[in-house]
Amino acid sequence: MAEKAKDGGVPSLLHGKYELGRLLGHGTFAKVYLARNVETGKSVAIKVVAKEKVIRVGMTEQVKREIAVMKMVKHPHIVELQEVMASKSKIYIAMELVRGGELFAKVSRGRLREEVARMYFQQLISAIDFCHSRGVYHRDLKPENLLLDDEGNLKVSDFGLSAFSEHLRNDGLLHTTCGTPAYVAPEVICRKGYDGAKADLWSCGVILFVLLAGYLPFQDDNIMAMYRKIHKGDFKCPQWFSSDARRLITKLLDPNPSTRITISKVTESPWFNKSVPKILSSKEGLEFNAFDCSDDTATCGDGKKCKEPESLNAFHIISLSEGFDLSPLFEEKKRQKEELRFATTKPASSVISSLEEVAKSGKFNIKKSDSKVKLQGVESGRKGKLGIAAEIFAVTPSFLVVEVKKDNGDTLEYDQFCHNELRPALKDVLWTSNPTPA
Repeated sequence: MAEKAKDGGVPSLLHGKYELGRLLGHGTFAKVYLARNVETGKSVAIKVVAKEKVIRVGMTEQVKREIAVMKMVKHPHIVELQEVMASKSKIYIAMELVRGGELFAKVSRGRLREEVARMYFQQLISAIDFCHSRGVYHRDLKPENLLLDDEGNLKVSDFGLSAFSEHLRNDGLLHTTCGTPAYVAPEVICRKGYDGAKADLWSCGVILFVLLAGYLPFQDDNIMAMYRKIHKGDFKCPQWFSSDARRLITKLLDPNPSTRITISKVTESPWFNKSVPKILSSKEGLEFNAFDCSDDTATCGDGKKCKEPESLNAFHIISLSEGFDLSPLFEEKKRQKEELRFATTKPASSVISSLEEVAKSGKFNIKKSDSKVKLQGVESGRKGKLGIAAEIFAVTPSFLVVEVKKDNGDTLEYDQFCHNELRPALKDVLWTSNPTPA
């Protein structure tokens, strides 16, 4: 049977085997389609990756790594890779179709009952233990990367930031800083080398806390303040946690990796070993609606508002960065943000040069290093002299993320400066993603 081309060069019948259906979702590099294997009649998900876009931002190795890992880790609680195909311009990845959505969507409606959280945690530990036995470390575990199948079973997904044992340096440790800030282990942030298995276990501890509490243990609007809490292991379990759950989470969220609990000890713990109920449907197992807020913020256990966790892994940054997003500055009913983030494929020197031009035109003094720039206003405003700090992070050697923050001064003056002067000055270095039709 001949292949019929869909829009964008994706055939409706792929390799004479998969009949492509509706689009399930898309990011910068890839689009995911519902598909049917015409030989077996079974439904699958086909991830279509644009080679040119992946190569352009230096993410080729990550894509290769994700495919290699998924070929190695076949487990009931890991999304199964079924087949990989390729054409001149695209990579086609046939995967198990997981219809139940993300575990995050379930916990966002409220904290889970303890026995339900235990069931998901047992399945998560089973999958991660299997990965570690194969020398694979996930490095980006969070509820958004945990999917649920039709029967409510957990499936670990998204191995794009994973590492193999062979990635260890001579000191026997991993050294690449990656992951999502609210879930990342303190030793990963320190950039001094870390044990991938122990770092994954820390993330499992954060996940268990979220399932039982309905909010994050170390959440803070200020990312540096959040990192300080993570380094100290500064968190409090809510009063409804059982004593066994409290003890296990405290051992998982031990900031010292050398004394942090191991997987074998987790599986021997009293809380982990209690029996679990039947698998529940996606609408069962909720204790209360912790995230039902009209302003899209979550209610934490102390009654305060806490935002949905911000994702900073490489694929999410690239998928979500649309240049310089200033929309939060003009939302009248919300507190104006004092932090902005944009992506660029230009070298750090180009970003710094653009900021230097802004400093000259806007009457600022400038201090700079290879990765940080500080603009200090010369004239006093409503609340003193306006200060702005910018920091440059390398996601890959050819893809950077820049964070811009108000260091001091008036927020309104900062917002106006960003909109009227900073954005126009940076237009030549901004990277925007404009996915073309499949």
